[in-house]
Amino acid sequence: MIILGVDTSCDDTSVAVLDGTRVLSNVVSSQVDLHALFGGVVPEIASRKHVELIDGIYRQALTEAGASLADVDVLAVTQGPGLIGSLLAGLCFVKGLALSTGKPLVGVNHVEAHAMSIFLEQQVEFPFVSLIVSGGHSVLLLFSEPCRFRMLGSTRDDAAGEAFDKVAKYLDLGYPGGRVVEELSRAGRADSVPLPRPMMDENNFDFSFSGLKTSFINYVKKSGISKSNCCDILASFQEAACDVLTAKTVRAARGQGVKRVVVGGGVASNNRLRDMLVRRCAAEDISVFFPSPGFCTDNGAMVAATAYFYADRGLFSGLDMRAFSRMRWSRDRC
Repeated sequence: MIILGVDTSCDDTSVAVLDGTRVLSNVVSSQVDLHALFGGVVPEIASRKHVELIDGIYRQALTEAGASLADVDVLAVTQGPGLIGSLLAGLCFVKGLALSTGKPLVGVNHVEAHAMSIFLEQQVEFPFVSLIVSGGHSVLLLFSEPCRFRMLGSTRDDAAGEAFDKVAKYLDLGYPGGRVVEELSRAGRADSVPLPRPMMDENNFDFSFSGLKTSFINYVKKSGISKSNCCDILASFQEAACDVLTAKTVRAARGQGVKRVVVGGGVASNNRLRDMLVRRCAAEDISVFFPSPGFCTDNGAMVAATAYFYADRGLFSGLDMRAFSRMRWSRDRC
């Protein structure tokens, strides 16, 4: 089954071609340099850039895969959640392909696709708990089988990646903030500043990172920041965020009686988070799986891989499907 997958959920324009779940091409055009001027993604600029780039990215993906549109069996596109203007750029493009060719279409949940990106590189048995953590999402999902999941918890305010970006922006460290914070944290002591672990001990699987961000900013305002303590403060912030993410994830897996955890999203490439999850999951006899860093960020390959499971079950979308900006609480179409 040859699947063409398109993702324009935020600021990356990506088109991929897969044979089943085997990647034939995965072209990603990043807008990071463009949005770095503003310290974050500007939705109007992102959507206009998608419209400008998508046709060229689509043709490049087919060329790199050694395929033509005639070879494609299924078309897939991110339906949401994400920035509505950005989503519509990809959605309208792929609907046009479906309308002109009559090829079947699958609308993909972007957060679900992050979880399913693990299947681009390895097979994981169901059921599993998935932690999706990025600039826009901090979500725990329980997958009982392909195409069937339910949400266990999500962030009540800022996503973890968003908090990293805002901390970096406050200190004028550049964008995206996650990479900068992680790099500087390597030279710091993670126990130097007693920052809070919001909601870590509450009896639920939700997250909250706005308070942690505010505590960080208040500490900097009160104590000041310099070359000598910058790395320590950032390492303490990173440790607090990763501590909460890890504790909630392990507790969710244990509470659901699940022995497998899959991690996805841009923050899943953070090495401190990976190390912490590996260590604590091992202590609970839980296996943890991470995609390669290149598949943690937004990409068309994960969209196509998710669509493979839906198409294999005959679950397709109509041309009347709409984009949605916020995460839907469950997906139960089987």
